[in-house]
Amino acid sequence: MQSDLSRIFPIGVRYMLLSALGFALMAACVKEVSTHGIPVMEIIAVRALVSLIISYLDVKRKGISLWGSNKPFLIARGVVGTLALICVYYAVVTLPLAEATLIQYLHPAFTAVIALFFLKERLHLSTLICIVLSLVGLAIMVKPELLLGEGIELPWFGVAIAVLGALGSAIAYVLVRRLSQGEDSSVIIFYFPCIALPVSIIYPGESFVMPDGTALILLILVGIFTQIGQVGLTKAMQTEVAGKATAYSYVQVIFAVILGWIVFDEIPSLWTWIGGSLIVTGALINTLGSTAWQKADSWLIVRLKSFASGREK
Repeated sequence: MQSDLSRIFPIGVRYMLLSALGFALMAACVKEVSTHGIPVMEIIAVRALVSLIISYLDVKRKGISLWGSNKPFLIARGVVGTLALICVYYAVVTLPLAEATLIQYLHPAFTAVIALFFLKERLHLSTLICIVLSLVGLAIMVKPELLLGEGIELPWFGVAIAVLGALGSAIAYVLVRRLSQGEDSSVIIFYFPCIALPVSIIYPGESFVMPDGTALILLILVGIFTQIGQVGLTKAMQTEVAGKATAYSYVQVIFAVILGWIVFDEIPSLWTWIGGSLIVTGALINTLGSTAWQKADSWLIVRLKSFASGREK
């Protein structure tokens, strides 16, 4: 039974499912604690404090330097990640949970375009399909009356902030990809709360609200679930089935729909299902298509080397 489970759900996939559940529960806790009158920046401050403590202990456990070597890029990753987090949390608070989560999955399209210019990575056909489907899906979700003259519009400002959050996440991913070539993953993670905590304290946006017992527990859970999501994601990407595991990250949308329905009585509209399906389909095509291109490139290189060695003989 155990071997059958391992074959159907390899360790990388299980870590990614854990990550998706962690991030979905984090978003639900953020939305719920906001109903207790806790401002977004205060939520970020508590989350950053919990992450800072856990990340600090993790770096110390490894016995490596806290500050890394490429400080400009590490600081940039922290700044961009902080701004993206502010946008994501604002979107979660102001939009239905499923819609806020779906818009976040625009980040593969943004990541591909940014990586094209800054990392000189190729733009495959699967990525172009992802970009087109993502844009069409977003338009259907946000402005359904453009098609049939009916449907419930999402608030434009909330959607714009959510899109900015997805863009910020994409920039952060590209920076992490660049930093991963020479920095330890724990150091990269550590820089994020190092920037987020002072920013959220210096610029609170609203007056500090003393949380009651329930709100305090929810704030702590935000930090814990975030760390679970990050650890699961890191572990999944370190396995040999990382490409396949990434495809399973989109189950977070299902978790978000379930939590939105049970906790907040939110039922996604038909347009959300249609638009969201296009966004997720595009992201899956990009993920699986990129993996297929990498395998094809590897096969072609092996064949060319074999042909070259045959010519030399």
